[in-house]
Amino acid sequence: QVQLVESGGGLVQPGGSLRLSCAASGSIFSISDMGWYRQAPGKERELVADITYIGSTNYADSVKGRFTISRDNDKKMLYLKMNSLKPEDTAVYYCNADISDYDSYTRRQYWGQGTQVTVSS
Repeated sequence: QVQLVESGGGLVQPGGSLRLSCAASGSIFSISDMGWYRQAPGKERELVADITYIGSTNYADSVKGRFTISRDNDKKMLYLKMNSLKPEDTAVYYCNADISDYDSYTRRQYWGQGTQVTVSS
């Protein structure tokens, strides 16, 4: 089975930086688009950034210029470098990936369990 596991979340002060990682594992035939989403208390889950297999990126306006999404296809890893963090960045951050599973013969989006990012003084 396929799974995504996020890591790197934590408590940081406003203006600080953090790097999130997402590791994909299991019966993976291929991984297409990947992305980071976040959900703050009382709010809908929203796209933070996504990236194609070849590295084309897209960012939410709220994080553009501050966050950088990247991936390592050989390692099946996804990253999110977050700089100049603001209190409004506080949320659970989720890894998302479009994955073809060679055991189940399926292609669908998978989600990680999330990692908490808290930006506070």
